[in-house]
Amino acid sequence: QTSALTFGGLIPPLTSAAVTESWNGTSWTEVNDLNTARYGLGGVGVDNTSALAFGGNNFGPLFTQTESWNGTSWTEVNDLNTARDMIAGAGIKTAALAFGGREIPISAKTEEWNGTSWTEVNDLNTARAFLGGVGIQSSALAFGGEAPPFLGNTEQWNGASWSELADLSTARYGVAGAGNTTAALAFGGGNPSVTAATEEWSSSSNTVKTITTS
Repeated sequence: QTSALTFGGLIPPLTSAAVTESWNGTSWTEVNDLNTARYGLGGVGVDNTSALAFGGNNFGPLFTQTESWNGTSWTEVNDLNTARDMIAGAGIKTAALAFGGREIPISAKTEEWNGTSWTEVNDLNTARAFLGGVGIQSSALAFGGEAPPFLGNTEQWNGASWSELADLSTARYGVAGAGNTTAALAFGGGNPSVTAATEEWSSSSNTVKTITTS
């Protein structure tokens, strides 16, 4: 909440971005760009000094490119094994998980990052793109997405394989997430119109919450 990074995406009307901005708890500051402009990429990290960006698209072939952020600039490192966009991630710069995404048409593939290279591991039970993800490399959640149709499926990663758990109350794509496998939030997305629905995950179930601002 006090230290974050945003990178890539789309700039209206339809231009892929390499722009990176750093959040200090009060305001955003533009910093050094990604080496490869793209949208639909995955990302993980601890704060605005340490992050990993992977996959994506730029109105052409899907990307495998992976870049590492050191607080100042992005460095190209070893690629994903499978090119895809609309991909989810969990973990940190040195130990990450990349899963799902769009791979003509969709992907269930999961890859682990050890700080140097990606290794393909066991697939999601349900292939999907535009999904949400939270957690760390050894313990993660994947939820929502589009197969099609729009999905509410939630799966938990235990470091070796994915297991199906309780679904989201509102099936949707483009859902965002925060937290870990025992306490998480899923918010936003579409089904097909955009939604502000927020759900709270507590160990084994989702609870619909109404979030108000003060």
